[in-house]
Amino acid sequence: MTEAVEKLRSAFSALNGPNTYGNGRAFWTAFAVGLVAVFAYPMFVGSYSAGQATLYLLYGFLGLSLCFIWGYCGVLSFGQVAFFGVAGYAFGVVTLNFGAEATVPAALAGVVIATVVAAALGYFMFYGGVRDVYVAIVTLAFTLVMYTFMAQTAGREWAIGDARLGGFNGMPGIPNITLGGTSFSGATFYYLVAVLLLVTYLGLRVLVNSRYGRVMVAVREDEDRAEMLGYNVKLVKFVVFTFGGTLAGFSGVLYASWGNFIDPSVFALSFAALPIVWVSVGGRESLIGAVAATFGVQRLDQELAATGSEWALVIIGALLLFVIMFMPKGAVPYLDRYAKAGLGWLREKRGAGSDREVKAVDSD
Repeated sequence: MTEAVEKLRSAFSALNGPNTYGNGRAFWTAFAVGLVAVFAYPMFVGSYSAGQATLYLLYGFLGLSLCFIWGYCGVLSFGQVAFFGVAGYAFGVVTLNFGAEATVPAALAGVVIATVVAAALGYFMFYGGVRDVYVAIVTLAFTLVMYTFMAQTAGREWAIGDARLGGFNGMPGIPNITLGGTSFSGATFYYLVAVLLLVTYLGLRVLVNSRYGRVMVAVREDEDRAEMLGYNVKLVKFVVFTFGGTLAGFSGVLYASWGNFIDPSVFALSFAALPIVWVSVGGRESLIGAVAATFGVQRLDQELAATGSEWALVIIGALLLFVIMFMPKGAVPYLDRYAKAGLGWLREKRGAGSDREVKAVDSD
């Protein structure tokens, strides 16, 4: 029993560290309450609304992918949506050729292809000496090339087996992910994505608080000094960037299954900028902030779009400007600071109250 408790304590301690916000009892209590609310959500809103909310959750993987490489390794990329789209298209091509029973191999194929593309791009960038803002320029150019290419695939000749790429008409009829004869859609797909997102978030917390995570932060803070200390900076950035492509690709696979459709808009500039907005608003160095901001910003965007408002992009852009000007580190670091200040004030009040009680007893 004692050994099991020690193992549990050791596993829990691995989730906490200097590279993540929210390491105390108050955070984990709030996290547990939020988790209960997330999993109870479909019970109160129904299958259709849960299906709509699934979109915000699956975007969470895309937000985490950018937070991981930008916030913890200093690599700003506009190419996350490129890996997202490549994986989604690969998933659609495989499933349309082999049917719904091949969704699991198709998902693996999509993630692997996105990883390979990210690795190839990362290799030529980092081992080619591309650094700083030029990484953002190269990844943006790659995304726009993918958008331009996929936009002109409307002809019948642009087909892979039975799967037509379709240009701006897109690729319809992509089947739902099927496991063990169960087709995941609506509430069931919501729960699948929620569980996978939870596992991914916790896994990334462990990773960024590990020794490798500390090396990533060292590279982010000062590449030259990290290299002088003996770390292979190019390899670290290459590995981190590739893994970020894996996460983005997984998000793209879930997206293609969720909507049963994918088109070149996933490579568009307006979509490429959204992960930057999510991570900037939530906090570049906060994994939970990236997920929360992704959900919040996309929910706001959806509500504005549903009312027919044409101000969605303007409002989201204004939100980004506000955060950059007044909360440059993002919302979560500021909330964390104020929460700690509030808890400290309560402890002081409680301590002062205890001192007064002791003095009263002594005087009696």
